[in-house]
Amino acid sequence: MSSKIFNDSQGYTIVKNWMGENGRTPFSFQKDSWEAFSKGYSGMVIAPTGFGKTYSVFLGVVIDFMNRPEAYGPGLKLIWVTPLRSLAKDIAKAMEGALEEIGLDWTVGARNGDTDAKIKAAQVGNMPDILLLTPESFQMLLSQKDNSRFFKNLTCIAVDEWHELLGTKRGVMVELSLAYLQQKNEKLRIWGITATIGNLDEAMQVLLPFQKKIKKIVSKEKKKVDILSVFPSEVDILPWAGHLGAKLAENVIPIILNSESTIVFTNTRSQSEMWYQILLNEHPDFAGQLAIHHSSIDAYLRIWIEENLSAGKLKAVVSTSSLDLGVDFKPVDTVIQIGSVKGVARFLQRAGRSGHSPFETSKIYCVPTHSLELIEVAALKEAVKNKEIEPREPLVLCYDVLIQFIVTLAVGEGFIFDDFSWIRRIYGYQEMPEEEWQSIINFIIVGGNALRSYNEFHRVVLAEDGKYRVTSKKIAMLHRMNMGVIVSDAMLKVKLLNGNYLGMVEEYFASRLEVGGKFIIAGRVVEVLNFKEMTVYVKPSQGKAYAVNYLGGRLPLSSNLGKYLRNKLSEALNPKGKEQELRFLHPLLADQEKVSHIPSADEFLTELITTKEGHHLFMYPFEGRLVHEVMAPLIAYRISRISPMSFTMAMNDYGFELFSDSPIPINDENIGKILSLDNLMQDVTASINAAEMARRKFRDISVISGLVVQTLPGKQRSNRSLQASAGLLFNVLEEHDPGHLLIRQSYSEVFNQQLDEPRLQEAFKRIGGSKLILIRAAAFTPLSFPIKVDSLRQSLTSEDLDSMIEKIRKEAMRKRDIS
Repeated sequence: MSSKIFNDSQGYTIVKNWMGENGRTPFSFQKDSWEAFSKGYSGMVIAPTGFGKTYSVFLGVVIDFMNRPEAYGPGLKLIWVTPLRSLAKDIAKAMEGALEEIGLDWTVGARNGDTDAKIKAAQVGNMPDILLLTPESFQMLLSQKDNSRFFKNLTCIAVDEWHELLGTKRGVMVELSLAYLQQKNEKLRIWGITATIGNLDEAMQVLLPFQKKIKKIVSKEKKKVDILSVFPSEVDILPWAGHLGAKLAENVIPIILNSESTIVFTNTRSQSEMWYQILLNEHPDFAGQLAIHHSSIDAYLRIWIEENLSAGKLKAVVSTSSLDLGVDFKPVDTVIQIGSVKGVARFLQRAGRSGHSPFETSKIYCVPTHSLELIEVAALKEAVKNKEIEPREPLVLCYDVLIQFIVTLAVGEGFIFDDFSWIRRIYGYQEMPEEEWQSIINFIIVGGNALRSYNEFHRVVLAEDGKYRVTSKKIAMLHRMNMGVIVSDAMLKVKLLNGNYLGMVEEYFASRLEVGGKFIIAGRVVEVLNFKEMTVYVKPSQGKAYAVNYLGGRLPLSSNLGKYLRNKLSEALNPKGKEQELRFLHPLLADQEKVSHIPSADEFLTELITTKEGHHLFMYPFEGRLVHEVMAPLIAYRISRISPMSFTMAMNDYGFELFSDSPIPINDENIGKILSLDNLMQDVTASINAAEMARRKFRDISVISGLVVQTLPGKQRSNRSLQASAGLLFNVLEEHDPGHLLIRQSYSEVFNQQLDEPRLQEAFKRIGGSKLILIRAAAFTPLSFPIKVDSLRQSLTSEDLDSMIEKIRKEAMRKRDIS
């Protein structure tokens, strides 16, 4: 179909007129997508938030149907895969509204963990025209008997927010499901929808390894972003993480009051609960207009919050990453980010939640939790200006996910052993040799060589029709109950005595609670009454809650932002143009230069500080906490080879500390060798307990692959029980089958993901080319002080910590005066 024929087509005319009636004109990327779809292309759409990425694919299918209705059969035509269940409801509503106004009698349905069992049963008998799925519910559909009938007339699969799935095991689940259906229907068109990331071509290659006709469609329209810093009244020369906190609430409240609606983003659940309380305490009139949203809160409450935020009935919502994606909150005109978001891509994602309509400017205020985070804001501005966004590295050879998927097929329609070539075409399994496919089959049939004597590992059998199938109803039930790749701690429900459900907390957190103890959940202070099975019973309470630190991801500094951070620090004393952040921080930065040194981009700073407590070594790679967690024990190991000694360690995103009660033997002569790239991974392996790290990785791998069952009818096994079972299996396999592919995967994940070997190599290569600066400082410096404070958090209560911080600050300032 030529462009002229497409422009004159009935389908395009109807959709264009419908958009015109609603005061809209198709964007060029939407029209390009529709035309490409009509020509049989698969592809990927890259466009800013709020510009109608959903319509670029959804309406492409609608237009094609209206132009060629004879090419479409009854039943399921479009599968829409979304990473979050909450997105499905919003997207389905938008699709239904469009279809009704266009005059097309298609049905739209969702199928996920929140979908009523009766609706699921009805779908099995009569599929809607469009079905919205999560990666887990997509795979669950393939576990249905006779599932081919669902996909008989399927024309397109759209994968929304592909950047969020890429580089995760949930993304690999999607890759496998797509490949399986693609090899059954070569005409199936697959489209990805994504925000901008640093490796778009690779992202498309991972999503579309089968397709011959591919289009990458990039929006010409760009989103404007206003990045505004919230400054404290004065600069603290010796800052630490969290020292600003509530002090800036008085600056945040006017921003909320002067906005129509605001999302206040935090990085952890405990931080969101804390800021919800801070804002209510500082401005009681927010009662009834302020809400809190994170994954531990009851799903019904989350849905209520989302609906009221969309309707403009809430002044502000304090949230974690649970509101990062896709849901369209048109009234939101302001975003406030508490603390650094640690990465450019996530920052832009959050900023885009404001000014969601096309051509509106997204406005985001950055509230530092300590003064040095203002340098990160300056770095973010530069990275956004230069359009330098982090890549999402795809995962490879995830055997655990493949094993789960193959068993899913065996639970469903079964599979044929020789039908292996389609798996080898998937990006993550292109390098998998044929003998490993044989090992996987052997593993799911008899448990592999080491476990063949145990019947519980015999899951799949070769049936009379030549297909491998799961014939045991119990095994099929347990497999469906445990399908998925998110392995988290066992969760405990939190309920009031009247039965009202508040949310959930991790087993780890609950184990620290005692009867009478208080904690905060869903913005409420509650007191523990008792524990019964997997439920914590509580009552409403008041006063100070001494336990709010339940788990929630701590975001690592990305390598992109780390590079810009080093550059900004390098020019800190001579800021270019109107860099308000660096100008504001000038007293702090000048003090760092006075008592120590500010490293330029081609320098690496090390500080030695002696106090009456002992000897401190600080190094500043600016590579992020996760990399520093590897570097600290590595440097300690290399120093201990010079002179045997023990260290305690602490780190933040900027650097790390090694503390000893003995003088640390590092000097200008040996520092180069201590920071050398030579024998890097051998020394890393020697400095950590790689076997123990692999054992902990194996826990998740064993659950995903089905070796260990986490969820049983009516109960969920505890984290301790899972670790014990997985640890026993790890020992058996290491002893009797050390080359087992799941053992190899465990070590591979340790080195490539947890230790991040590529980034570690790159960091040491950069350090090796830098000028090494070793400073003996008289007292803690502005860069070292926040790391020192972090080291104290582990062993002190908040009251003791505050007094200790004040004591160290006074001593540091006294030494400065003397020197």
